[in-house]
Amino acid sequence: MKHYLLSVVQPADAQPPAPDVLAGIMRDVEAFDDELRAAGAWVFAGGLHAPDTATMLRPEGGDVLITDGPYAEGKEYLGGLCLIRAADLDEALEWGRKAALATTLPIEVRPFVDQP
Repeated sequence: MKHYLLSVVQPADAQPPAPDVLAGIMRDVEAFDDELRAAGAWVFAGGLHAPDTATMLRPEGGDVLITDGPYAEGKEYLGGLCLIRAADLDEALEWGRKAALATTLPIEVRPFVDQP
């Protein structure tokens, strides 16, 4: 089995859904996670705070410079991630499709490098 990263892509200008809508999304995400676990495909999943909570560490002159804020600003940012096991890209894409339906957000599916 190979490992794939399912990245939840969050639009930067999106407003949070209403609480009742968010509750439904969270139920769907929990059901998705449960399905992953039952299939033996779940490795790790979690949401991330907004980019403005990030701290950047950059190598500079033999030391590390620490700054607040995101590395880059964009129209989208990484809102969460899910690391899965899948037999191949087709299976990973199917999990990505289910993740997109559960989260109601775009999902990027990316394989890890150098796996048998």
